Amino acid sequence: MATYSVLFVCMGNICRSPTAHGVFRHKIRQQGLSDAVAVDSAGTHNYHPNSPPDERSQVHAAKRGYDLSNLRARQIQAADFDRHDLILVMDLDNLDMVQEQCSQIHRHKVRRLTEFCLRNDSQVVPDPYYGGDNGFEQVLDLIEDACDGLIQHVRGLDSTDMVQK
Repeated sequence: MATYSVLFVCMGNICRSPTAHGVFRHKIRQQGLSDAVAVDSAGTHNYHPNSPPDERSQVHAAKRGYDLSNLRARQIQAADFDRHDLILVMDLDNLDMVQEQCSQIHRHKVRRLTEFCLRNDSQVVPDPYYGGDNGFEQVLDLIEDACDGLIQHVRGLDSTDMVQK
């Protein structure tokens, strides 16, 4: 059973957050952290319930070795604020929406994913939905960078931070 849980959030949970979910899941497996870290994703809106990630997200992720095919879209729920230790949003609109839903006691868990970037300086992971291939590649570049920083963050937690819920 995982002792630390990360939730990635975007608007519809079909492009950015499932990409982050798949990339981070892959990286924690590579690092031998699968038993210590749980990964999930959700959307602020219920636009695509139970849908797989956008085909373009899956294609671009697969080119880099990430499998998103088993992920399904869902909307963030009140229980997510209790269940997860870190809730990482993709942009400022998502940040506002998630903070509105979140009680004050859990607000410290809500952060922007790009805060963990090691090489890129971006406030947000931009939504690639209405753009072309370059947008999906940029999303992957930012997410891979942020997930590398997130791995460092998780590795830096001591046992009191990794308390099972």
